Amino acid sequence: MPRPKVHDESLRDRLLERAGQTLSAQGLTALSLRKLAADVGTSTTAVYSLFGGKPALVKALADEAFHRLGADLARVEPSDDPIEDLVALGVAYRDSAVADPHLYDVMFAGTVGEPPFDGETFTAAAEPFARLIQFVERGIERGALRADAAADTMALGLWAVLHGLVTLQLRDVRLPVAADPADAFETTLRTTVEGWRAR
Repeated sequence: MPRPKVHDESLRDRLLERAGQTLSAQGLTALSLRKLAADVGTSTTAVYSLFGGKPALVKALADEAFHRLGADLARVEPSDDPIEDLVALGVAYRDSAVADPHLYDVMFAGTVGEPPFDGETFTAAAEPFARLIQFVERGIERGALRADAAADTMALGLWAVLHGLVTLQLRDVRLPVAADPADAFETTLRTTVEGWRAR
């Protein structure tokens, strides 16, 4: 009878979850493999067996974060209204970040230094942005969005607004204005999308 597999996907997921929480709360220097293993109730041997070391663990966190974001955006189905589709995609982006703020940090914050955008991580990072570009291209093709600007330029502008508002919300940044980023999110998103509407 074969021995049970101890270092399984469930343990890998728990390690990733805890590592992401540590990064979000305390930064990369606080990520100790020994403490991580203890927090999850396993051994450092298991961590090395599943990830091969700290750099590979951080890379796995980045991969997982981008895959989750891509999956969340993929659930937004196109409708007959490309403008509303972009708003829905933006809301899904914000909801994904709020649901997994520590993973969002791994993708975009300074907690892990320069993102390891090579190989599998680069492919994973391209998923959510490809979805945004796809929705913008669809809006152009249907005449809802301006045809005099490149789809990737429009997508970059929309993402910059999304990322900025989401980051302010997650950081709970005190602003010199009365508006709350969470409350202003959809209004600002809609106004930005409207700016690209075909006239």
